[in-house]
Amino acid sequence: MSRLAPATVLGRLASGPSRASRITHTEHLPPREGRHAVWPDRIRPEVIAAVQAAGIEHPWAHQARAAEHALDGDSVVVATGTASGKSLAYLVPVFSTLLDGSEAPNGRGATALYLAPTKALAADQCRSVKELSQSLGNAVRPAVYDGDTPFEEREWVRQYANYVLTNPDMLHRGILPSHPRWSSFLKSLKYVVIDECHTYRGVFGSHVAQVLRRLRRLCARYGASPVFLLASATAAEPSVAARRLTGLPVVEVADDASPRGELVFALWEPPLTEMQGEKGAPVRRTATAETADLLTDLTVQGVRSVAFVRSRRGAELISVIAQERLAEIDRSLARRVAAYRGGYLPEERRALEQALHSGELLGLAATTALELGIDVSGLDAVVIAGYPGTRASLWQQAGRAGRAGQGALAILVARDDPLDTFLVHHPEALFDQPVESTVLDPDNPYVLAPHLCAAAAELPLTDEDFELFGPACEDLLPQLEAAKLLRRRTKAWHWTRRERAADLTDIRGEGGRPVQIVESGTGRLLGTVDAGAAHTTVHEGAVHLHQGRTYLVRSFDLEDSVALVEEANPSYSTVARDTTSITVLETDTEIPWGDGRLCYGSVEVTNQVVSFLRRRLITGEVLGETKLDLPPRTLRTRAVWWTVTEDQLDEARINPEILGGALHAAEHASIGMLPLFATCDRWDIGGVSVPLHPDTLLPTVFVYDGHPGGAGFAERAFHTARAWLTATRQAIASCECEAGCPSCIQSPKCGNGNDPLHKRGAVRLLTVLLRGAPEGKAGEEPVAGTPERKAETQPGPAAPTAPAPQAPPAP
Repeated sequence: MSRLAPATVLGRLASGPSRASRITHTEHLPPREGRHAVWPDRIRPEVIAAVQAAGIEHPWAHQARAAEHALDGDSVVVATGTASGKSLAYLVPVFSTLLDGSEAPNGRGATALYLAPTKALAADQCRSVKELSQSLGNAVRPAVYDGDTPFEEREWVRQYANYVLTNPDMLHRGILPSHPRWSSFLKSLKYVVIDECHTYRGVFGSHVAQVLRRLRRLCARYGASPVFLLASATAAEPSVAARRLTGLPVVEVADDASPRGELVFALWEPPLTEMQGEKGAPVRRTATAETADLLTDLTVQGVRSVAFVRSRRGAELISVIAQERLAEIDRSLARRVAAYRGGYLPEERRALEQALHSGELLGLAATTALELGIDVSGLDAVVIAGYPGTRASLWQQAGRAGRAGQGALAILVARDDPLDTFLVHHPEALFDQPVESTVLDPDNPYVLAPHLCAAAAELPLTDEDFELFGPACEDLLPQLEAAKLLRRRTKAWHWTRRERAADLTDIRGEGGRPVQIVESGTGRLLGTVDAGAAHTTVHEGAVHLHQGRTYLVRSFDLEDSVALVEEANPSYSTVARDTTSITVLETDTEIPWGDGRLCYGSVEVTNQVVSFLRRRLITGEVLGETKLDLPPRTLRTRAVWWTVTEDQLDEARINPEILGGALHAAEHASIGMLPLFATCDRWDIGGVSVPLHPDTLLPTVFVYDGHPGGAGFAERAFHTARAWLTATRQAIASCECEAGCPSCIQSPKCGNGNDPLHKRGAVRLLTVLLRGAPEGKAGEEPVAGTPERKAETQPGPAAPTAPAPQAPPAP
């Protein structure tokens, strides 16, 4: 295993021809000394002995403080850095309480529930818990309870396990609806651990907030009032976010007392190629190809690495390219690189996790399925293929390396995209800002309504539940009664239908059952894809990658949710294209911006996938376009939009010939920049621009949440509009291209083929619009932002290029 200094590893990566010029900035986060404390005297000595046997003589100060709060009955959030020992901070008080409960006569004793956002993290934590509790005999009985748990084991978990590890999905669909079978567990529930709590944001976070309120309601029914222990390595205002998530007051422990090794963080921009894109725009080498090269080089050096990729297809492609290049050097090395992503079968995931733990694998190309908390100590480097959407995710992924306290290397490889290009030339936007505030809205009626139905099915709803579920509850119940989902009898609302109320909603916001991917010749199930992404990823003719093998989709059955594929070896990848229209339903807020207006409200979006492009592998060259016949989908959501008047167009020298292109370019770039101001991924949002919109009767640009009922992102955009649109203008203006490129205003998924676009017109239009932005109103709120740093900076080449387009997500 390599233990080279991170600066040495980076130097070797940059030593090839033209490589050094690709590093635009290097950030050095120096090592930090740790501060010890002592465990609270109420912790059982057997637990302290078990921790010491694991090699931990004394806790860090934040661990001891968190344990003290937990024992006092205070819900607490531990918001300290990656690998700072957050797990131990909650495990020690939990173990001590379970040990106390094991001695209770005639009873099951105390229980605890652990929630992780992914199955992989829950399985990993279960391994750690078992190792730590071995010396405690039968006092701690951990067990995973999720969709992969065999049915013959589930009854044992319900009856005997006292530390149950699961995920919010299983809590929502499996545990809460069956609460009578879990009554003894819930009656004794002392602690609820919520790991990686910063991931519960947007629509998913809003759903989880309501699932936790349902859990609290059932616990109260059985006489329990559990303490909530939350953990996150990357959270802004952690106590505020934790309170919004749980509905309870939460104490914050954020002073990280753990030691940290040196982190060298490089920003890497792939070079321009000789290729020309749409409208003759310059094209950079893809982040996928560049990341595959880096993963190959790191593997050759013996550097244990993970490359994080945004898409499942990207993870597969990077592993295939790296394997092919390694095989040319040493065939044995090719077997030490693999892909890891969601959609794999359970046994495939477990085998990969074990190979990574053991060191059998040197390199892994992974989606965010591996981002969260899994203990892969021993990693030396992380390569991030494209900005992951938020600073919180960026630091989470970078923190996967160096987990044993040694130095680590992190590299962010920019995609040919506005936001990525902006960031690698504006490192202060990454390193001088705190992480984003968590955005979630539990009162979203699209979220709250199905959970009220689920709660009524668990126990009839009464007026006393209004305080728990929020003020919107009282108005929604009569609507649910009118829709014949609930029925009021005396003083309570009851679920009266035969189907399960918990099946009314998918808490991941994925909208419908997953599409099964089946090999046509054998009938073998290869995996699944989320319903919301199916139109763009498994349409007829799509290229699908699985475990390093390439398949072509031969048919896509919408009714049965099945895509039939057969193995193939095409020389191209596929990218779907769609069209979007938008209707204003209601304007909630409207603010004058000079003669123009900034608005926020409800809209209906109609989206249809109409074709797909075939792009040459590595270069991204477009080989052709094929039409598709898929049905349109509608989405009612929330949006921010701005309008301009004829006078403003005259002032900006925008004539009718370039108006559409100027609006379109501003829309693309503003979507690309919004993730700097809201806790969103750019795929969570979409946009539409219209020279004359029928509802506003003015030139209008819309940016909307890509989830039913909204997710809080458009609202955040409204409140940060001045800073957001100022950054958008700066990003377009600073790009060195002549007429627009993927680094500023072009979008690879634009339904109109990036036509029309007018770069200079967009800059002039945004300049005039911002001139009218009011002081101290919407748009004045500063950007939220990353961890404080003490760093030596090494500026890279100047010449920032700008933020880029982003096509609306398929609703």
